[in-house]
Amino acid sequence: MSGEKVKVAIVGSTGYGGVELIRFLLGHPLVEITSVISSSSSGVPISEGFPHLTEIIVQNLDGVDPELIAEKADVVFTATPSGVSGKLVPELLNAGLKVIDLSGDFRIKDGQIYESWYKHEAPQADLLAQAVYGLAEITGEQVRGAELISNPGCYPTATLLGLIPAVEAGWIDPASIIIDAKSGVSGAGRGTSLMTHYAEINENLKVYKMNRHQHIPEIEQVLSEAAGENVTVTFTTHLTPMTRGIMSTMYATLKGICTEADLIGLYRKRYEGRPFVRIREAGSWPATKEVFGSNYCDIGFAVDERTGRVTIISVIDNIVKGAAGQAIQNLNLAMGWEEDCGLKLSPVYP
Repeated sequence: MSGEKVKVAIVGSTGYGGVELIRFLLGHPLVEITSVISSSSSGVPISEGFPHLTEIIVQNLDGVDPELIAEKADVVFTATPSGVSGKLVPELLNAGLKVIDLSGDFRIKDGQIYESWYKHEAPQADLLAQAVYGLAEITGEQVRGAELISNPGCYPTATLLGLIPAVEAGWIDPASIIIDAKSGVSGAGRGTSLMTHYAEINENLKVYKMNRHQHIPEIEQVLSEAAGENVTVTFTTHLTPMTRGIMSTMYATLKGICTEADLIGLYRKRYEGRPFVRIREAGSWPATKEVFGSNYCDIGFAVDERTGRVTIISVIDNIVKGAAGQAIQNLNLAMGWEEDCGLKLSPVYP
């Protein structure tokens, strides 16, 4: 880019993912935010909906106009609801923009599977084939130079980073995998509903979308690639009375004898040089507070010799590593920059 900053636009700037993109990109040394976009609030300052951005983002929200976006930006993040990006992204690509999609519309390669889980018409098949699945620590080399990057879901990010090394190595039986996942309320977005009403979620713990969460086929697709065989999983999601964070607790049968030290060695070698995956020492297990507000994924293990099973605990901040932070990590990889550029923030603690 001839030494100039890359100009970026954010479609869906009034959602939690969009606002978190703003927070991180404002500190990115190689990026300039040139357009914040909302289909529902165009023409008004973003600070009307998010007063914390007063005198930080001063331009009014733009409407969704691909040609206008292309005049202002080189790269566009689409932090939209599922079903929207599938129609918008082709226009953005045709306008010459590089696209990083946070919606989920391009994660599932089989259009029929997408439609059965998301209940929307699938994007066109050639774009599904073109889109690079941007789980940075696993597919980072494919992301380099990509024009369309599909950002993984929040639950899949925590879950897949916790499972892939053991699945690739053949140390666990893929057919035995059970995933118990819990998320903070921000994962449901900013819209109001009875499920996320304060009186309903406060001092409460809920199971939801039993056996029908849309992230199931995404997890199975990636695990199947890692295992070299079709993998199906039991995946249960829970809503917890906290704002941010995901904890995926995963159970699987070991295929041989291995210790926690063996697993720690395997995972540290697999993620060597990747700045945002931290592997715990034996007997230490991560908590969501320890990654709050950051792009880290922390992973710990417990081997049960009595049952021959392993428990893997993986935690992330759902809005950062599960959305905006990973999207910026993918931008860095796509542009050939340092992977952690603009993301070197420690977790907020306490």
